[in-house]
Amino acid sequence: MLLVRHQDSLTKSTIYFLSFMATMNLLIVSLSVIIIIPCTVSIDLNFPAVFNFGDSNSDTGNRVAAGLEELDPPNGETYFQEPAGRFCDGRLIIDFFMDAMDLPFLNAYLESIAAPIFKKGVNFAAAGSTILPATAASVSPFSFGIQVAQFLQFKARALDLLSRGKKFSKYLPASDYFRKGLYMFDIGQNDLASAFFSKTYDQVVASIPSVLAEFEAGIKKLYDQGAKNFWIHNTGPLGCLAQNIAKFGTNSSKLDALGCVSAHNQAAQLFNLQLNALCQKLHGQYTDANFTYVDIYTIKTNLIANYSRYGFEQPIMACCGYGGPPLNYDSRVGCGKTATINGTSVTSQVCNDTTEYINWDGIHYTEAANQYVSSQILTGKYVVPPFADQMPFLLKLKF
Repeated sequence: MLLVRHQDSLTKSTIYFLSFMATMNLLIVSLSVIIIIPCTVSIDLNFPAVFNFGDSNSDTGNRVAAGLEELDPPNGETYFQEPAGRFCDGRLIIDFFMDAMDLPFLNAYLESIAAPIFKKGVNFAAAGSTILPATAASVSPFSFGIQVAQFLQFKARALDLLSRGKKFSKYLPASDYFRKGLYMFDIGQNDLASAFFSKTYDQVVASIPSVLAEFEAGIKKLYDQGAKNFWIHNTGPLGCLAQNIAKFGTNSSKLDALGCVSAHNQAAQLFNLQLNALCQKLHGQYTDANFTYVDIYTIKTNLIANYSRYGFEQPIMACCGYGGPPLNYDSRVGCGKTATINGTSVTSQVCNDTTEYINWDGIHYTEAANQYVSSQILTGKYVVPPFADQMPFLLKLKF
């Protein structure tokens, strides 16, 4: 039987709060000497609704609702006490972000049970999704272009229903929410990660411009539909995921000082550099829109490099998996699953305290790690353009 120890997160929350205050003090002292080149002018963080696009980093139930995969305990048990469509023991970054903006958690677009309410936004993100169009070998059919198409269909249908009377207004965004809302993006990780299974490093890097061209095309479609506020996460340190270390890091010469696969992290950094450049380009093209670039890579790398400082004990090893140290990851035995290996039935094991682990299942982060990442985003330090001058007045921090 798989068990998860539920603990009061007061200690770690206190660490995050102190870290937040220290960062704010540092920013106040440093504003006179630091010059940050913004993508555009500072934005107001009060949004009536959020429309999210992405992969498993922000999927709140689409992959499960589509019937592509079933999540079993202990997924979701830290916060929801049961699997909740998230590849995590609890909440994701987007959950903490919604909470900080005093908005309800986003319902998955494909969720049809329990009459989901989309008044404050909708989530199109689906685990395994890529920016590039899906192929027969893709893990998810819901590529970025498909997610944008789903949004266009959702918007058209919502406006049609709203025009018929007020009875639908309880469930759907008001017509002006599509212009005033925040459009969030956390996608691209799978384009890089999956490419490494069949391509060389040079080939992976050479594919980045085409990936971002597809992303740009989707952004343009949303802009043409009236979207004005774009919140774009860059990709994290792929080489620090147990899944990639198990596959590509068996030779220690392939690892960096943190024990991460160097090639994967280098590709991620090149992707992020070009993504940031795209943000600058979009700002020049669409001067009436806001493009906010969020440096997730630096936040996560800092967390892994200094894990003990933030109250963690395991920076890379999966909390829920199979195989034991140093990675506790085996691609044949997913979190909460049982499989037969060499004629023997084996079941994944979960750690006693999820708050001690950064990595949940070898691919995704724990709720505790997501909480830390969220707290760092909300300092404004890793966001371009910075909004530290607006913090914490426009957001109600609850963690």
